[in-house]
Amino acid sequence: MELQSDKVTVQKSQQELFNFLTDVKNYEQIMPESKEKFQVISEDTFVFALKGMPEIALQIKETREPEYIKLGSTSDKFDFSLDVEIEAVSENQSMAQLFFHGKFNTMMAMMVKGPLKKFIGNLSENVAKL
Repeated sequence: MELQSDKVTVQKSQQELFNFLTDVKNYEQIMPESKEKFQVISEDTFVFALKGMPEIALQIKETREPEYIKLGSTSDKFDFSLDVEIEAVSENQSMAQLFFHGKFNTMMAMMVKGPLKKFIGNLSENVAKL
């Protein structure tokens, strides 16, 4: 299953946004309001839970400074990644877009598509507010 957010403009340079998003404790600031749990596990891994959803652990799996960050699930049950692409617009402005790539069976995909689309939409909207 493939989903993507709209591109959003962020009032931070490409490098500033990259630095912000490669520090896992900062993800708490961009989580949706429905967040029930957020905990940093290590310098590259955090766990979060949203209302009505299971707990999910994400780990920074890959980076290409300053334009790309790949977060991946640490669970075999939920095999997915969340990629962040950051484009420079000006000295203190950038564009960000989120891409969700998940390997789910058809039934699971139907159940999670709506909530996931809303989740990545909320994340990108919150990134735009930084």
